[in-house]
Order: sequence, then structure tokens, then C-alpha cells
Amino acid sequence: MLLGNQTEYKFGYDPSILETFENPHPDNDYWVRFHCPEFTSLCPITSQPDFAAIYIDYIPDKRMAESKSLKLYLFSFRNHGAFHEDCTNIIMKDLAALMNPKYIEVWGIFAPRGGISIYPYCNHCNGEPRYREMLQYRMMNHDLKG
Repeated sequence: MLLGNQTEYKFGYDPSILETFENPHPDNDYWVRFHCPEFTSLCPITSQPDFAAIYIDYIPDKRMAESKSLKLYLFSFRNHGAFHEDCTNIIMKDLAALMNPKYIEVWGIFAPRGGISIYPYCNHCNGEPRYREMLQYRMMNHDLKG
């Protein structure tokens, strides 16, 4: 467990850093939002740094993401070469595999480079009909957030 221990920073993408804890309210539907305003990765073509704010919103089921491990996981992208869309989807898929949440969405607000900003959005659900309906609705209306 990372919480309370000496922090070791990984300098390459490493999903094994992620940890969970038991959700004390698995019978409730509620939102958890992580706002990570200092995300960095590298362009896979030019190796130039890319900067973003990453928003992770999810409805937990039995397990929840531990925030310190999430911080270190996101830091592990610092020297990882991936396009913006890839980073966003990797984050969502890693967290979905880790927690198996009822619903999760990840939105990257990448700073402009060359005069263009890129805002990739992706979402996933556990397959229950009400969350599938939410998945479709949020995908069609995701840009209402900002």
C-alpha cells in the first residue's frame, strides 16, 4: 500500500501502481470526481511534452480508486509517448479494469500546441441497463460540462 509510505515515483507508464479500497457505500449511487490539472505526457512523434487537465468521474461499485496511487499512476505518463486520445482511453480502461465501477468517464482537456486544443472524452459502464442508458446519453451530451 502506498498511502503513508515513502513515495517512489515511476518514470514510465505503470498501471500496477493503482490501488483500490473497499467502497463503504456500495448500495448508493454517487459520483466521485478526480480533477488532475497537471497531467503531462509526450507526443509519440516529436517527443514534445503535452499538458492537460484530466477529469475522471465515476460511480463506484465495490471498489474505489485510492487517490495517492492515482496521482502516482498519472505521473507515470510523464515520459510516456502517446496521443491525447490514447492517454484518455488508457486511463479509463485501466481504472475500469481495476475497480469495475458502475460507470466511468474520462475527459482530457489538453493545452493547445500548434494552435489546436484536443479534448478527448471516453466512457464505460458495467453493462447494467440503467448505466448503459447513461453511457449513451453522456456520450451524446458530454460537451455540456464545459
